[in-house]
Amino acid sequence: MKSETRKVRSTTIIGIVKEGRAALGGDGQVTFDNTIMKHGSTKIRSLFDGSVIAGFAGAAADALTLFERFEEKLEMQKGNLQRAVVELAKEWRTDRYLRRLEALLVCLNTENAFIISGNGDIIEPDDGIVAIGSGSSYALAAARAFIKADAQKDLRMIVEDSMQIASQICPYTNDHISLMVLPEEGDE
Repeated sequence: MKSETRKVRSTTIIGIVKEGRAALGGDGQVTFDNTIMKHGSTKIRSLFDGSVIAGFAGAAADALTLFERFEEKLEMQKGNLQRAVVELAKEWRTDRYLRRLEALLVCLNTENAFIISGNGDIIEPDDGIVAIGSGSSYALAAARAFIKADAQKDLRMIVEDSMQIASQICPYTNDHISLMVLPEEGDE
């Protein structure tokens, strides 16, 4: 009898860096095959004493492993996001264990936004908007439209509204949204 493999569906994570600010949002849905298993998972987190925010799409255990490795790289690079991203991507691609991890990461600070994959890909978008997961194209399109329509709109609102739109279109994204902003409110 052939064993059936179940596919874990992804999520939606979107981040924006603009004018010395950053915002990151992610939905809370966890889907296993065609069943929603959880509504309120948190897929974003603050790293390096709150100066970096990151999110993941893919297998949670794999992403948690990557978060740990990434935080080590941030410590080694004294918070330099660009160097830490490069070091993580190199290790992820070459390490036999890490290569098997199935996740994507987005990492932001107030100056840069990156997408990192296990293939060694490091993508820094021209417009400061990063999006990963099954609903990423919907959230990305919405964010670009919101920014084009109102360049002064608050980043938190752009991320939240973009996630809401993605949740209405993508069956693997819900409207239980977690948000983080840099600098944190009150730190400005």
